[in-house]
Order: sequence, then structure tokens, then C-alpha cells
Amino acid sequence: MSAYEAVIGLEVHVHLATASKLFCSCPNSFGDEPNTNVCEVCSGMPGVLPVLNRRAVEYATRMALAVHATVNQRSRFARKNYFYPDMPKDYQISQFELPLCEHGWLDITVNGQTRRIGITRIHMEDDAGKNIHPQGENVSYVDLNRAGTPLIEIVSEPDLRSAEEAVAYLRKLHGMVVSLGISNGNMEEGCFRCDANVSIRPRGEKKLGTRTELKNLNSFRNVQRAIEFEIARQSDLLDDGEEVIQETRLYDAVRNLTAPMRSKEDAQDYRYFPDPDLLPVVITDEELAEWAATQPELPDARTARYISDFQLPEQDAEQLCADPHLAAFFEKAATLCGQPKKVANVMLGMMMREINQKNLDTAALAIAPDAVAELVTIMGNGTISAKIAADVFPELMQGGIMPAALVKERGLMQVSDTGAIDAAVQKVLDANPAEVEAYKGGKKKLISFFVGQVMREMRGKANPALVNEALARLLG
Repeated sequence: MSAYEAVIGLEVHVHLATASKLFCSCPNSFGDEPNTNVCEVCSGMPGVLPVLNRRAVEYATRMALAVHATVNQRSRFARKNYFYPDMPKDYQISQFELPLCEHGWLDITVNGQTRRIGITRIHMEDDAGKNIHPQGENVSYVDLNRAGTPLIEIVSEPDLRSAEEAVAYLRKLHGMVVSLGISNGNMEEGCFRCDANVSIRPRGEKKLGTRTELKNLNSFRNVQRAIEFEIARQSDLLDDGEEVIQETRLYDAVRNLTAPMRSKEDAQDYRYFPDPDLLPVVITDEELAEWAATQPELPDARTARYISDFQLPEQDAEQLCADPHLAAFFEKAATLCGQPKKVANVMLGMMMREINQKNLDTAALAIAPDAVAELVTIMGNGTISAKIAADVFPELMQGGIMPAALVKERGLMQVSDTGAIDAAVQKVLDANPAEVEAYKGGKKKLISFFVGQVMREMRGKANPALVNEALARLLG
């Protein structure tokens, strides 16, 4: 065990999936031609006035309700002043002393231990544009399509104690924002990103150590690797009698290290002051009650329902419910075939392997729930073996074909002809007399060797149960 304890707080930025930007009517969309979704307001032209997008307020409030936070029904926007090429106004419209909500929490479970992580605040703000630095060119460009996009920033208490806990917290938040329908959560598009504040202190010490802020964390894996590296870096500094410097550091995923970006600013460096162009945000009692009454089912509640209604093991239910798209897929497939546990096995095994290997978007899978339901059915009735199912699954993931038709077309139906199986078993036994003798001498684990040889002989199409019965009978 390390002599130091990590203290981690996360600042999570979530793009809200509104149709238009936070203070103007420009489309809030990703991937359009640079500088096409820009107007006088989001490009910071003099004399223009922002108008608040009410839907963004609703989405932000729904997130606050989901994490048990106190919603401030009267909040205020402030100007956060800093200068950067992608910030056309030279300030960001954010919230400072009067945020939308405060004092929330959510529970995470890591290594069987459940801990409650405090959420300091959730506030609204508009995003900056994007600087583009083409590789090999001595030039930079600015795309203002993203400028003015509505964000919420979710600021945790420094309650996280490891990189694993940080990732568990992020995954929990990610599942919530997607389940709520307030964001697509796409990390590659920057719709869900975070900065990590990391410090360490001797175990048992109550005083916080000097923290560094880590930027450029655009995947769960990078969050874990960056925090682990930073904990190790700070530990080495203290072990060598050196001090940790408060600063902002960029994470380099290629080299797996963090490097200094700038000295860390304090809040006063941004010179916050109330935005004179925007009225206070007021949420009425009626609005708050309506939004609370129409909250969708969240991952924790869905997990409990899957355990109760589908009799899924807790781990399976949690894995499925961590991704709302996979959860919806599972429910449809399980309802169609009536075998929820087997559907979960296919999805968490074959399907997740394909998703991870090919980096697929679970919101846009080509395979349909009825294909998985049919696959489970034909596996259960003996039409195909589990091996054949695994062999054809990559093709099924491409969509456009059902498993029963595919295995029929390929001649992959499972062989249950006992005569053919007996003949194959006898052939294998005749070809391996030494192994037969060893088996009869007590080496019963050789049964798996014989099963494998028979399956190879029958090109994987033999009914495994009948193969085992034939081996037991012919081996004596």
C-alpha cells in the first residue's frame, strides 16, 4: 500500500442536446462546415443581446434533480473573463456565486464497496469555439460553430480516492445524462468531457495537498491512465523531497504522461462579475414540479428492476444499465424471446466484444434486437451450438440478416443425428488409443480433449450434449 492517499475532484462538462445554442437561435449541431452555425450573438459582435434558451434550463434542472441537489429557483449568470482566440467575446457566460444548483450526491460501487460522492454544484455556461492546428502546417484556424453551445458543469467534492473511483463516478454520470435525454454523451465529439483535480497527502493526514488540474481527458480509459500517472508523479516528487506545483497539466495519451500547460489560476484571476445583459434565471414552482414528475427512469432504478423483473445477476444488470442504449436493446430482445439471462449473456459476451474491438456507437448498432432474440432461441432449441453462434455473430452485427436464415444458408445447423455423432466419436477414440487408455486409468479431464476432437471432426456442428452422452457411453 502506498504511503500516500489520493484526493480527486472532477469537473465534468456536458453539452446539452438542445436544438439551438444557449443565447441565440444558431443550430446546436456537430460536424457541420466550420463557421456556418454562427451569428452576431455567438460571434461576440458589439451591441448584441443574448436571450436565454429555456430548454437548456430545463435540462440542467433535470440533472440537478437526478443527483439529489438543491435547485436554486433563482440563479444568475456571470461573465468569466479570459482571452483566447476561440473566445470571441473575451469572456465566457457562466455562473459564479449563484449557480443553478448545489449540494448533490451520487453513490458509486468499486470493488464491492459503495461510497457516496458529493457534488458541490451544477452551473450553466456557454462553450467556447474550437482552435484547429493542422499537422505539418504553420497556421491555426478558429471554428466558432461550437461557440455558445449550452453546457452544464458538474463539480464534485474532493471525495474520490482512486482512478477507479473517478471512472466509476464518470460512468455513472454518463449513464444519467444519456438516460435523461439531455445529452448524447459522445466523448469523441466533446459532448461529455472532464478535468481532474488531483492531489496526494500522507495517509491519515487531513490537510489537502497541492493539486494539479489535468486537461485533455476524452475517454474513460484516458481518465484512469492520466490520474494514475499523476498520482505516481506527485508521489515521486514528495519521496524526493520536492514540492508539487499548483498548475494545469495536459495529458498526452500517446506517451501516457502529463506535461505542464500553465500555472493554475484562482477564481479571482477570472474577474467574475454579474452579466449586465441577462436577467436572473427564475424557475417557477410549477416548472420544478412538472420536471420532477416527468423524470425518466435512471440507471439505478433500472438496475433494480432488471434484478427483480428479469432475475439478472446484479453485475449483469449494472453493466447493461450503465449504457441506456444497451439497456433498451436488452429489454426489446428479452421481451421477444422470453429468455432475459441468455440475452444478457450474448450481449455482454459476443456483442460487447464486437463493440469494444470496433469502437461501435451503441446508439447506432446495425444489429436489431429481434436478431439477438432469434439467435438465443435457435441456440436454445439446438439448431446451432454456442460456437456457431459466436462464429456468425460478427456478421450479424453488420445488420440486414437474421440468424436462422444465415445458418441455413451456410449449412451451419447443429447435427443431432446420434448415428453420425456415434461414428465421429468412435473415429476419434480409434485415433487416440493412448488418451483412451489414460482416461480409463483415471485421467477424467481428458474428456474435454475428446469433445474438442469430435467437434473438430464434425466442423463444430455436433450437438455438444449428444457428444458428451456418446463419449460417456463408448468410453465405458
